[in-house]
Amino acid sequence: MAIRVYKPTSAGRRNSSVNEYSELTSTVPEKSLCRRIKKNGGRNHHGVTTSRFRGGGARRIYRIIDFKRDKDGVPAKVATIEYDPNRNCFISLLHYADGEKRYILAPLRINVGDFIESGLSCDPKVGNAMPLQAIPTGLEVHNIEMTAGQGGKLVRGAGSAARILAKEGDWVTVVLPSGEMRSVRKECRATIGRLSNADHQNIRIGKAGRKRHMGRRPHVRGKAMNPVAHPMGGGEGRSNGGRHPCSPTGVLAKGGKTRNPRNPSNKRIIRRRKNKRQGQLVL
Repeated sequence: MAIRVYKPTSAGRRNSSVNEYSELTSTVPEKSLCRRIKKNGGRNHHGVTTSRFRGGGARRIYRIIDFKRDKDGVPAKVATIEYDPNRNCFISLLHYADGEKRYILAPLRINVGDFIESGLSCDPKVGNAMPLQAIPTGLEVHNIEMTAGQGGKLVRGAGSAARILAKEGDWVTVVLPSGEMRSVRKECRATIGRLSNADHQNIRIGKAGRKRHMGRRPHVRGKAMNPVAHPMGGGEGRSNGGRHPCSPTGVLAKGGKTRNPRNPSNKRIIRRRKNKRQGQLVL
């Protein structure tokens, strides 16, 4: 994959770059797997803004992705590798032997014409989906389920991969890209390989207009507002807020815990991601 850097012909072009998408093989999505997305501009069903600085942007068509990979024993041929505006990794269209078509997250080093499958007895090669108990220790995986049959929830971003560290009883220890180490049931499925579009993190947006195309509106600092609009607003001259950073409703922005302590998956965390520098394994 290649990144094209623009010449500084204007202020917006300077230091901006784009993906050349040289890996893609098709620009027309499969119509039967597409659905329309209704925009909400960051507002809930009451019309109240619950997520600020969202709205506008280019129209998107949602591609239905098969996160469960539960079609066992039926080989599928990789028909295309496509761009998906709803995620940062590429997607692949599979043509199954029985005629069904499905989209999956495209792994790295997968090509059109390759055959992949899912199930307990398939070979551990890139693109195959298997229960964690059948995947050899040390392999890179993505699209990991947290509950068997629920569909992949972990490791779905561009260029990311987790690694299977150990197996003990009914549990498999997995090291996530963040450095977090957690236990997952052996019946949960994962797809072998690292996800595509690894250079996504190296792309420079370059100008505000490209962010508007993505549906992101201008982000205003709280201390630049008036006191009626934000707790950190107002003051004489250029003040520094006068208090610890917080949201418009007064919720502290730094140092507070944001994770729900009653989350049932908390007890399966062996090592937190914030402690990843202490004895982190190299992936």
